[in-house]
Amino acid sequence: MNLRNGRFRGRLHPLALKFSSSLHIDKHLYREDIEGSLAHVAMLAKQKIIPLKDAKRLRSILREIRQEIEKGRFLSDKPGTVNQRFAAEDVHMAIEQRLIKKLGEIGGRLHTARSRNDQVALDERLFLRRAIRQIFGHLRRLQQQLVKLAGRYRDVIMPAYTHLQRAQPVLLAHHVLAYVSMLERDHQRFADCFARVNRSPLGACAATGTSFPIDRLYVAKQLHLSGIVENSIDAVSDRDVQLETISHCAITMMHLSRFAEELVLWSSREWGFIEIGDAFTTGSSIMPQKKNPDMAELIRGKTGRVYGDLIALLTVMKGLPLAYNRDMQEDKEPLFDAVGTLSDCLQVLTHMLKTISVHRSRFEVELDSDDLLATELVDYLARKGLPFRKAHVIIGQIVRACEVKKTSLKQLTLKDYQHYSELFGKDVYSTINARSSILHKQSAGSTSPKEVAKAIAGWKKKLK
Repeated sequence: MNLRNGRFRGRLHPLALKFSSSLHIDKHLYREDIEGSLAHVAMLAKQKIIPLKDAKRLRSILREIRQEIEKGRFLSDKPGTVNQRFAAEDVHMAIEQRLIKKLGEIGGRLHTARSRNDQVALDERLFLRRAIRQIFGHLRRLQQQLVKLAGRYRDVIMPAYTHLQRAQPVLLAHHVLAYVSMLERDHQRFADCFARVNRSPLGACAATGTSFPIDRLYVAKQLHLSGIVENSIDAVSDRDVQLETISHCAITMMHLSRFAEELVLWSSREWGFIEIGDAFTTGSSIMPQKKNPDMAELIRGKTGRVYGDLIALLTVMKGLPLAYNRDMQEDKEPLFDAVGTLSDCLQVLTHMLKTISVHRSRFEVELDSDDLLATELVDYLARKGLPFRKAHVIIGQIVRACEVKKTSLKQLTLKDYQHYSELFGKDVYSTINARSSILHKQSAGSTSPKEVAKAIAGWKKKLK
């Protein structure tokens, strides 16, 4: 069957058919297309729009076609298979053509009260629902692995950084758990998006609905969707749930990229905080000593691709008048790429974390640099009654003097300290200690061992 046979006399030029075909990419929607068609046929029979016996035959052959695809005998590029790449514009027509070839005129009943516009919109929502559920699982497994890493090294103290300059002592576990919190918000965003995705556009037809007495809610119920997209024009003309999903993919990739960047830095000889296992590093074709954090770098690099996917679809949609336009065919490649890239990166990072070893002694060396504790001295004076801003100035002067004299805060005498403020006592030296700094933290959500232990226990419970 060719859609051009009625209105058009001539065949579509082979170049035009190849140019306009999306089968090479949307064939990945075959599961969703057949799932939607099965529900649609059931509804047509229930509403007595088509005979029940025809509906049974249609549903049986649709399942048969699904098996053909899954066994590689249809929609495959392998030699000897029924390759429909240039025989149909898309997966939807390819499956319908196959149905008609097997059933004859009965196969032509499938498209009653349906357009490719609402059919495609439904398929993509079913795909998004499946993809988001998979992302849920990948996010949870990565969070669990991060919590395990935090628990394994919960007593390790490292420098916290701002502006990539050493700031204050922090537990490594606290640093790692920050990413668990970020990923939790990513999970919440996808969950919020899922509610908008999980609605049926089927029955909107081309844009204005249909004169057949269809039951849209029945189809939605058959597909375990929470309801319908009410306005028929809106149902087929927007791609906001696709854009929202890609946007959430981009935000999550940003979080993964930041962590990947830290893994790259920490695994360098200059930092030497960690080592990534051989299974997730590569060597050099010329330098035998190299151990490159390629997987972390690829996660960082692939983030740009997902950003590009978002901009690509936003640009496609930005000037389209209602309702459907063929431009919207270009939504699938960025959608599939963003979802697939994020899923791959989540899985790779999860498994890579299992191979990471932390160099505890290297962290201890970094903590010998007591300028990390300057803020503790400000708090020390503030606790003794000096206004915080005045205390900040005094400690700044002391740090400057240490730099000039090439000495450290620990090497200053009590007399040196009291030159700047009489509030300094012998207890000042217990303040200039990384472990003490950590223990002194009292605020909720801080890096204190008590708060970090509570956070680890909370995440274990939540992610179980």
